[in-house]
Amino acid sequence: MKPVVMETENELLDVLIVGAGLSGIGAAHVLQRRCPGKTYQILEAREALGGTWDLFRYPGVRSDSDMHTLGYAFKPWTNPKAIADGPAILAYLHETANEAGITQHIRFNHKVVEAAWSSAEACWTVTVEHAGQPRTLRARFLYACSGYYNYEQAHRPEFAGEADFAGRIVQPQFWPANLDYTGQQVVVLGSGATAVTLVPAMAQTAAHVTMLQRSPSFVVSQPSEDKIANRLRHYLPGRLAHHLTRWKNVLVQIGLYALARLRPAQAKRQLVGLAARQLGPDYDVATHFTPRYNPWDQRVCLVPDGDLFRAIRKGQATVVTDEIERFTPGGLLLKSGRELPADLVVLATGLKIKILGGITLLVDGQPVRPADTLSYRGMMLSGVPNLIMAFGYTNASWTLKVDLTANYFCRLLRYLDRRHLAIAVPRRPPGLEARPLLDFSSGYVQRATGELPRQGARRPWFVHQNYLKDLLNIRYTRINDGTLQLGPAGVLPGG
Repeated sequence: MKPVVMETENELLDVLIVGAGLSGIGAAHVLQRRCPGKTYQILEAREALGGTWDLFRYPGVRSDSDMHTLGYAFKPWTNPKAIADGPAILAYLHETANEAGITQHIRFNHKVVEAAWSSAEACWTVTVEHAGQPRTLRARFLYACSGYYNYEQAHRPEFAGEADFAGRIVQPQFWPANLDYTGQQVVVLGSGATAVTLVPAMAQTAAHVTMLQRSPSFVVSQPSEDKIANRLRHYLPGRLAHHLTRWKNVLVQIGLYALARLRPAQAKRQLVGLAARQLGPDYDVATHFTPRYNPWDQRVCLVPDGDLFRAIRKGQATVVTDEIERFTPGGLLLKSGRELPADLVVLATGLKIKILGGITLLVDGQPVRPADTLSYRGMMLSGVPNLIMAFGYTNASWTLKVDLTANYFCRLLRYLDRRHLAIAVPRRPPGLEARPLLDFSSGYVQRATGELPRQGARRPWFVHQNYLKDLLNIRYTRINDGTLQLGPAGVLPGG
């Protein structure tokens, strides 16, 4: 089928942003502010902006990072609750986009399927699907803000006996509208961030909720309100209070992470001890809240105001550490021989990674697999020109890194303009050792090792999981660093 040309095909955009979620709206805001003459569009595959915060509708959905760092540096978070629920975050994103006039730049229901780079023309030709028809757009830079997981599929293990089960099985990523579980026996499979969010939220109306896990995760209680932030906002101008709070939280996050990695055994004892104090002396913390791994080998789960622990103490929820033998008509038979009754089973079994939203990349007619590339400064791919990728932190708020990326991108644009250049492509030096991009043992990361780009053993190919280091190595680094090859239209530099 021959592509239908969009009305703007003859227009060569400066920037085409893919994704109208947290990263895409932030990127557009920074671009408008720092490069006001640049033309751009945002392509969003779904019918609404918000990304994750519009997609996920399961009970209790919320951030697991404080909103003073997950929110934008340029727009203070004024809600008293720093650990915010999904609707509050979505409202914040809508407000940000509308205030800045970003919404009018978004093309909804436009799914990018292919991006083909031409060095001769120094631009990307992007093929999208819209209303069942392929269409094209052209842009000098492609800015991928589509996150790192698959919106269409979640990780879905199959279990023996599912067809025998008389109840209902649902996935959090595709939560059915108006699902009523009042008075029902609910089993939530999983022990990660989604599971620890679902359990206390569902326990408010379910007869009982059981969190069934193969192995425990670290779970830490944190106040939903940041008292220092609220006091600062009361006494200081809003923007100043926001920046002080943001830096306070950044430094606390970095310090706690560094201590956990420096002294993992001590950190593990402390985190398990905190859970034990929440649950009381008679609770079997060793079985249900003592992971086999060290802190930050996987992400630490946060529960605001200890809501999960409170549900357990009240008898509204139970944690069972075991494995499934099979589904039965009335529930789940475990390998220990125990049977859990269930009317509803929720598979909080993890995400499925999809890098760049699954876009097929071609550079001068040659296909490019992201897994065959190295990540340059955590935001570009080796051998791929004029492509920026928003990818946040695993040990801190996602937005901290994507904000640095957006500002670096604007520096790059202005540098190219001043020197009448058109192409920027990072070139991998020969002999550079490649390592996994994410040093995480989480299942969703391990399942995606063949899809993610890799990182190098030294700068600028090494991906820091540290905001302060990135602040120095990204914000204040030279654009023309000898690794990023720059040139005019016509020939791919460094090729």
